[in-house]
Amino acid sequence: MADQKPALVEPLPAVHFSGAEGHCALAVSAFEVDRWRDGIAHRVTDQVAEEVAVALIYHGVSHVVMLATPANLEDLAVGFTLSEGIVSHRDEVHSVEAHARDDGAFEVQIGIAAGRFATLLRRQRNTTGRTGCGLCGVATIEEAIRSPSVTSTELRISVRELHEALAAISTHQVINAQTGSVHAAAWVLPGKGIQVVREDVGRHNALDKVIGAVMRDGADIASGWLLTTSRASYEMVQKAASVGVTLLAAVSAPTAFAVRLAQESGLTLIGFAREHQHVVYAHSERLA
Repeated sequence: MADQKPALVEPLPAVHFSGAEGHCALAVSAFEVDRWRDGIAHRVTDQVAEEVAVALIYHGVSHVVMLATPANLEDLAVGFTLSEGIVSHRDEVHSVEAHARDDGAFEVQIGIAAGRFATLLRRQRNTTGRTGCGLCGVATIEEAIRSPSVTSTELRISVRELHEALAAISTHQVINAQTGSVHAAAWVLPGKGIQVVREDVGRHNALDKVIGAVMRDGADIASGWLLTTSRASYEMVQKAASVGVTLLAAVSAPTAFAVRLAQESGLTLIGFAREHQHVVYAHSERLA
């Protein structure tokens, strides 16, 4: 990767949220509900996570529409662009700007290197994705089943560091604390703890947001590891390995497809990472 930080357009204040300190006005809505408990009903105000259509548009051409939490959308766009292999390096992303439409949806305009855009047009991918899907929008199996490999063996973390990050991540989940319905992903540096947390109704979106946030800041994402509050599916492993991350820990189970890819790609995969327990499914040498 180039050392020079790309000249990305600054995120719009009305759309951008900055982790635990971010403002959640667009991401959460209040509803009057009837809450029943122990035989008694109460009329209360409930906080509910927003889910909106977000179109990623490259040089005026809509590429994919997904459902996402309307926070950190510039991070989402950059992370998706990198983790899906649309570009290979962060300096191939030249601009990113998100804005709200009158109908409640959002558009993110993304500028990338000319050669990458030409390749993207040839893929002719322009579909609607669901919140929970990871391979939606791909036209062929070859596009969907990519097998990235990671070669770095320098990252090492201790069991203590793993569980300290697990214990700390909930304190950064501002949207989930209000709604109880969104996933989180975190980027963690050995010896320094959690550095970046992003939340979304889609686990893939949360991971892409973290990847995008780290890349936009110019940090070396391979120097840290990723933690997700969701299960570890194939595409989560694929996204992590695609950007050079060598360790992914998930609080829930992996799929067999994810384990095989982690084994083949050289990525350390940890599942069922919870208080006082975890399971290492691939490349345990990075966990002391």
